Amino acid sequence: MNYFITGTDTGCGKTFVTSLLVRAGRSVGLDTIGAKPICCGSREDVEILSASSGEAEPLHALNPIWFKTAAAPQASALFGEKDPDYDEAIAAMRLLAYRHDNVLCEGAGGWMVPLRSGYTTADFAAQLGWPVVIVARNRLGVLNHTLLTVESVRACGLDLAGVILNDMDGGTDPASSTNAQMLADILGQPLLLQVPAAAKQVQLPLNFLRR
Repeated sequence: MNYFITGTDTGCGKTFVTSLLVRAGRSVGLDTIGAKPICCGSREDVEILSASSGEAEPLHALNPIWFKTAAAPQASALFGEKDPDYDEAIAAMRLLAYRHDNVLCEGAGGWMVPLRSGYTTADFAAQLGWPVVIVARNRLGVLNHTLLTVESVRACGLDLAGVILNDMDGGTDPASSTNAQMLADILGQPLLLQVPAAAKQVQLPLNFLRR
């Protein structure tokens, strides 16, 4: 099973969570890899995903589009970078899916990040067509951010695989303590996962990944 991993915003811990999911899949014998087709600025996220994937593929296969500018991809054109062929990036992800049991494809930034004029991360995900997992940072404001993202994912006609709440801040305030239950109640389904701060491993939901 393949998934597109998006986030409520930049810095919500998508790469951290994706790498945990990849390692969990590989720990139970599934050929699971993480990919990031579009990367901006440092390539550290791709290197993390490569390491969690057992370096099963070269970096250029996991990350066919690399903007050197640490900004939204569309902004990179203002710094002289060429507009890439996103169809080729889609094809690269589908090739990985052919070669491996599970591909967890991490998007760049949040759901509506502009990749070029009139084309966003949401459009890329819709073109790919894989179920979407939303990673949300557990803090005040996450309910609004998550529900807006859920609404947009569904409006694109994509399946929402679920929401993962990332406790990266280790907060104990009233919002952080109740966000998981609030989201489950509003969405009408349990969260896929709630990842503790500085988690080293996670247990995958039943049938989340499979051959």
